[in-house]
Amino acid sequence: MTDEEVKHNVTKKGQPKALYMLFMVEMWERFNYYGMRALLSLFMISTVIGFSKATSSKIYGMFTALVYLTPVLGGYLADRYIGKRHSITIGAILMALGQFVLASYEIIPPQLALGTGLVLIIIGNGFFKPNISSIVGELYEPNDPRRDGGFTIFYMGINLGAFFAPFICGFLGEPHDPMNALEAYKWKYGFMAAGTGMIIGLIWYLVSQNKYLGHIGLKPVTKSGDIDDATEKARAEAANKPLTSEEWDKIKAIFTFVFFAVFFFAFFEQAGTSLNFFAKEATNLHPVLPFIGEITLKASYFQAVNPIFVVLFAPLFAKLWLRMGDKNPSIPTKFGWGLFLQGIGFTAVVIGASLYAANGPVSAIWLVLTYMFCTMGELCLSPVGLSMVSKLAPAKFMSLFMGVWLMASFGGNLLAGWLASYYESWSLTTLFSVPAGLSMLFGVIMWIMTGKIKRWMHGVQ
Repeated sequence: MTDEEVKHNVTKKGQPKALYMLFMVEMWERFNYYGMRALLSLFMISTVIGFSKATSSKIYGMFTALVYLTPVLGGYLADRYIGKRHSITIGAILMALGQFVLASYEIIPPQLALGTGLVLIIIGNGFFKPNISSIVGELYEPNDPRRDGGFTIFYMGINLGAFFAPFICGFLGEPHDPMNALEAYKWKYGFMAAGTGMIIGLIWYLVSQNKYLGHIGLKPVTKSGDIDDATEKARAEAANKPLTSEEWDKIKAIFTFVFFAVFFFAFFEQAGTSLNFFAKEATNLHPVLPFIGEITLKASYFQAVNPIFVVLFAPLFAKLWLRMGDKNPSIPTKFGWGLFLQGIGFTAVVIGASLYAANGPVSAIWLVLTYMFCTMGELCLSPVGLSMVSKLAPAKFMSLFMGVWLMASFGGNLLAGWLASYYESWSLTTLFSVPAGLSMLFGVIMWIMTGKIKRWMHGVQ
């Protein structure tokens, strides 16, 4: 199948069939990552590792930051030497291996298992993440109106895996009492489940890639001309030309979006640390439901709330962007809304924290509201950011700049770990007021800058 046939081999909804193949691969990779992430901070403060919340938050922040730094290198290597498709395979193998090393803490020293496992996941993600997103972008022609909707559908796959992961990995791996040494053995089953998910995704990818992708991503960009396909030859020719002034303007726009996204992800990634601790200590985990009675929740289950909302809202946002047509908000406008809605979300947990300070554990509704508004903000920013890079980045550096976009999460997670490290030294009201206020402020600043950024984009919608 040629690249043109791949792009025009569509479903009834008009999206390339290859999008749904990549959707499934990404779903299992995110199951692998978010299943581990739901357990990680709780695992580190358990009897197995014994770290404090401050130390665990800093390690968690450093890990999740590095996960989004290595895609810059992984994207560069794919563009110049390896090819996107082979890079995805390498990344999936390394990430699965990392999960099983994490699960080996009874065989090797626990801190060695922790460090080695996280390093393997970091490197593997660097090869996997930018390249699968770049391939999605290559399924569309320039200014194809389906692109934003396609990336939103792809993003739904990310969160479908993230939805199931905390329930399955949390059920298997999180002890009822993480500080009870007698239950310490359970963590390994959660990590093993995460690794198994990645293996399933890898097998599906290896079996189906040739059928759905044709030559797309098979060779490095500079060698694509060796393939007897007109699109790949044109991409190889473009790779050997110097950047134009217009392309440099578009690069400036990319870095502006990355800067604002750093702060979005700094607050969004509180989910794995401060919001996880809030769920564990400040939320009523034994609510009484009408007609059901008392139920028991685990803190890790709340990691599934955001993915639930993504799965529910993503199709609506995808249809919204497509139906708005010429009235579709610009990318800077969508970014502004993403930040502002996140600020509203954190305002909800500020109220919950105030009630907790006065009366003890609070209803889970405050966390649910926080995740709901943050998810709406996420859908205005994160999948739109992936689509933005695929529109603005020079073809010869597509995976590299996809890695640059992911660096927003690198900086954001560093800041997230630093902020969460104050969980025990600041009041919770103060801690959550910071993201509430700053998110709304940065949203307004983005709206003010919209005109200038659009000029840098040179008509890209």
